[in-house]
Amino acid sequence: MATSLGIITILGLAANWIMEKLRLPGLLGMLLVGIMMGPSGLDLMSPELMRVSADFREIALIIILLRAGLGLDWDVLKKVGRPALGLSFIPGVLEGATVMLVSTVLFDFSLIQGGIMGFIIAAVSPAVVVPAMLQMKDERRGEDKNIPTLILAGASLDDIVAITIFTSFLGLYGGKDINLGFQMMTIPISILTGIGVGFVVGLVFVRIFETHHIRDTKKVLMILGAAIVLMGFEDLIKETVPFSGFLGVMTIGFAILLKRGIVAKRLSVKFNKIWILAEILLFVLVGAQVDLGVTLNAGGVGIIIIAAGLLLRSLGVYIALLGTDLNSKEKLFCAVAYTPKATVQAAIGAVPLAYGVQGGDVILSMAVLSIVLTAPLGAVGIRYMKRYLSTLTD
Repeated sequence: MATSLGIITILGLAANWIMEKLRLPGLLGMLLVGIMMGPSGLDLMSPELMRVSADFREIALIIILLRAGLGLDWDVLKKVGRPALGLSFIPGVLEGATVMLVSTVLFDFSLIQGGIMGFIIAAVSPAVVVPAMLQMKDERRGEDKNIPTLILAGASLDDIVAITIFTSFLGLYGGKDINLGFQMMTIPISILTGIGVGFVVGLVFVRIFETHHIRDTKKVLMILGAAIVLMGFEDLIKETVPFSGFLGVMTIGFAILLKRGIVAKRLSVKFNKIWILAEILLFVLVGAQVDLGVTLNAGGVGIIIIAAGLLLRSLGVYIALLGTDLNSKEKLFCAVAYTPKATVQAAIGAVPLAYGVQGGDVILSMAVLSIVLTAPLGAVGIRYMKRYLSTLTD
């Protein structure tokens, strides 16, 4: 496994450099390295690494969320509250419902099968979106209208909505007595519990840092360890108490930023350095999950379904942004920034197949196809479209 880690680190860095030289997102090169080294490519990835791939990807995602929390601003969050709330559910619900309905025609799925697939595909990828928005904040691009923070806030909640509805449809398929309306009511509970627990953990760290002299590197390791445990806590209690580990992790960083702003800025720099390796592991290992044979089986029909979903998702973005001061180019940028899929699809795309859902292989194919199509195109689109946003100057 150690050899595979060394190889993907070297090749990931090289691919990132090549793509940057070509003025393309580095993650595209890392995805290609993963596909090349994965089981559907040259099969050079060690079986041990593939077995722990999900754990590595989760740790990388945690680092992204901590960076996002350390980079938020309370005053800005209050300004973007309403449109961010709209972005958290309107685009995803429209996309998931569209994929559900279209799949009943083109794949001859039942509504429940279509709902399972629709809300796997509907989740936006924090792995692609969050780093791009953090880079924009560093560049102060779009900051005059708080666009990066708006998208960060909306995207962090989008996944909760999609995963909750997906879980509900999966339960309905399995014959469980699940009330979809009741399940939707658990979404605000999971948001509140996630924010509440994360904030308490953040305040504990603030207190520790105030009373003890600890090197920043050790602070980072303490926070990262607590965040990993918090994500595990979600798995432990999710059957009884709705809880969002994503929001909890992000809120840890936000609480530290609110109470110890100077410390938060130093920690953010440290996490940025860790992200260099975490980014490689995340996108190479996501690429390694791609099965090209399965993807090709989805074919042109799959592309049509994904395109239809993205069209309605973009419409949802425009609806959510009604009444804001964003101009047409800025709204278009937000729609483009809300298209990439990767993390959630790689994590749960195979779940229906494992649960014995009829058409589970097709659902997996569509999840993979959504990654292959939207992750690179979305990343390229963000990079291209952000040039139309103004840069905030002092």
